[in-house]
Amino acid sequence: MRMDVPSNAPEHCPGTQSESAGKVSACQGCPNQSVCASGQAQHPDPDIEIIKKTLASIKHKILILSGKGGVGKSALTGMLAFGLAADPQRNYVDENLAVISVGFLLGSPDDAVIWRGPKKNGMIKQFLRDVDWGDTEYLLIDTPPGTSDEHLSIVQYLLPAGLDGAIIITTPQEVALLDVRKEINFCHKVNLPILGVVENMSTFVCPKCHKGSEIFPAFTGGAEKMTQEMGIPFLGRIPLDPIIGKMCDEGRSFLIQHPDSLASKAALSIIEKIQNACNPGKVMGESG
Repeated sequence: MRMDVPSNAPEHCPGTQSESAGKVSACQGCPNQSVCASGQAQHPDPDIEIIKKTLASIKHKILILSGKGGVGKSALTGMLAFGLAADPQRNYVDENLAVISVGFLLGSPDDAVIWRGPKKNGMIKQFLRDVDWGDTEYLLIDTPPGTSDEHLSIVQYLLPAGLDGAIIITTPQEVALLDVRKEINFCHKVNLPILGVVENMSTFVCPKCHKGSEIFPAFTGGAEKMTQEMGIPFLGRIPLDPIIGKMCDEGRSFLIQHPDSLASKAALSIIEKIQNACNPGKVMGESG
């Protein structure tokens, strides 16, 4: 890649020094478009340095991605947050777990967010720059499905601040894996490390007969085979459990309320792998 092409640029970027910078079709949707078109691309966004300082108190920053909607990304993000916050070396989960959402800024839970790209990108920047995050161990960012200019903006703002990487959520069927492969290629193009892939809703275990059924059959081998082919880590499988959705609706931790369930055990194993990926060489449970 040429030095004048930003690391988060779309494919076929003409480069910041080109006369067509910000003006060709390849520039559509790029967070740098307006800056490039104005001829000021050689000057970095001053807010990037501010965001870097603001997020310096957060040890680990992780993006949660999915290729398509409906794979349980947000529910799983909440479960991972509860599990990471429940570290026995730290405070109780209710005291050291916080969330910020654009939903807090709306007049009603039923209000829709009808914003164009620049306003959405401005909101992302404001959340990263202006929130007092305090001394935080993990920041999980639940992103929209797919890839968009919002994803490009997040990567642009967070990579200089020490972004650990991305966790990609999928279900086992090929229609979901097709989109995940695109998500993985997106991560490679923007130099975003991939911490691993989680296969959600892997099987459904009947609470009465305890037999497993594949709701989303993995006819092509599922996420594990895909990760082997693409050379990225496979973090594990989480079975489909209706109680997970119930706990999300009630704002409670599934891991605490149902610690002996198969889904909880699978999630805790995945959380341990995430901690190991973010803290290579450190034995989990150590203080400091």
